Amino acid sequence: MNPTFPILHSFALVTSCVLCVMASVRAAQPPSKAAVPETPEPPAKPRTVEPVTRQSSVTIDGRKVAYEVKAGKLTLTKDDGTPSASVFHVSYVRTDVKDPATRPVMFAFNGGPGSSAVWLHLGMLGPKMVALSGDGTAAPVPPVRVTDNASSILDVCDLVFVDPVSTGYSRVENGSKPEEFHGINEDIAACGDFVRRWISEHDRWASPKFLLGESYGGIRVAGLSKQLQSRYGMMLNGVVLLSSLLDFATLEDAAASDLTHLVFLPTYTTVALHHGRIEGSRDELLRRSREFALGTYSSALLRGNELDAASRSSVAGELAALTGISAEIWLRHDLRISPWLFRSELLRDQGKVIGRFDARVAWDVTDRNALVAEYDPSYSLAYGAFATALLDYLGRDLGYKEDQPYEILTGKVHPWKWSADNDVVNVSGHLMAAMRDNPRLRILVMAGHADLATPPEGVAHSIRHMIGLPDSLGNNIRTVEYDAGHMFYLNPPDLVKSRKDLVEFIDTAVK
Repeated sequence: MNPTFPILHSFALVTSCVLCVMASVRAAQPPSKAAVPETPEPPAKPRTVEPVTRQSSVTIDGRKVAYEVKAGKLTLTKDDGTPSASVFHVSYVRTDVKDPATRPVMFAFNGGPGSSAVWLHLGMLGPKMVALSGDGTAAPVPPVRVTDNASSILDVCDLVFVDPVSTGYSRVENGSKPEEFHGINEDIAACGDFVRRWISEHDRWASPKFLLGESYGGIRVAGLSKQLQSRYGMMLNGVVLLSSLLDFATLEDAAASDLTHLVFLPTYTTVALHHGRIEGSRDELLRRSREFALGTYSSALLRGNELDAASRSSVAGELAALTGISAEIWLRHDLRISPWLFRSELLRDQGKVIGRFDARVAWDVTDRNALVAEYDPSYSLAYGAFATALLDYLGRDLGYKEDQPYEILTGKVHPWKWSADNDVVNVSGHLMAAMRDNPRLRILVMAGHADLATPPEGVAHSIRHMIGLPDSLGNNIRTVEYDAGHMFYLNPPDLVKSRKDLVEFIDTAVK
């Protein structure tokens, strides 16, 4: 039941009565000879915001890089040429090069679904970045502003940050419905059309092309890799999966799903080590945790209720040693602990809850009796900082302002059409098909040790299960890992390392 209904209903009745009285009064008065029929004013149209272009420069790797930044919308059209949606994007093109037509270009997408591209734009790749202090685990002092990003990859690659329809400033056009874009296949088709149009309008078909997707953006770019190549003949040089997933079965927290627990265990180990709940070498503990997950632990979970008491006790003991969570708690939860419970339990004795996006972050709990984590401090510290910094940058630095709100991370894209025919979404096959059709396509997987949203073992599992992928193509996939979490680039050492890894990846992919 909608709690606002009685209020709205009463208001409607009162309004109706007032209008009736007013109509009766007017009817009783003689018409004026000078009366002129009133012409209703047309509804106000949304203010049209023109795209903006600015020239600037940034120092990267000790060298000055001149560039042009554009902020605006590209209008997608239907088959009959009528507008369907306007996609907001910010692009950066280096201007001090001899032949921009052959320069690499990367299209960057965040996830959600429902997220704008602000995180990659101002957190990692672009020439401007959110100015956070420390290692990315402390709450910033508001208001947060942008500063130059010396670890941007603009020196080697042009950049296009794309807000999918209903995120950022991207919206449907008259006659179209938002739900026409809110689904896996619909989203891939729209984003693919955007990439095609941007490439054509900027004469960049001769450029090496890259896609980068963070989180659900990994689902998006895996689908795009096949879509762009098979639909438009746009052969790609590289796809980057950053803190991503390919198969939602790796995150499915269902009673009969054992895979999720195997995927999360190694991350529990690295997080427990970070917070001092266990001791030892990270490399050694991680190796031990992965081997246990794929061996004894997976076998134990598969046996379910048939697992004998002695084996249960032994497995619980090893889980305690690898996670810092007592064997008693593991046994109480049938050897299965969700990331939500892990986040609340690891530092419960300290009155702390750890982050989902970055488990290095540990803030005070608001409910000491909560069985699972009641909020995500790593999201809390980032959301306001990025929102404020982006709107200040777009408005004050670039001069781009709209009346409508910029949707940083919106729920307006839901319900999302998963288009999975009652199956769990898995786009590994899309990526494998793209690699099959383009043997020179390279894949870079970037993952954070403290990521409890999309743990590194999720994509690793999906890649191991690309059954049928030729061994020669398997060599085109490279995985690199970082100390921090989902947005590992908020940790300065990881940001520096990620630039090095991306530059090396781009260089290899264009040779």
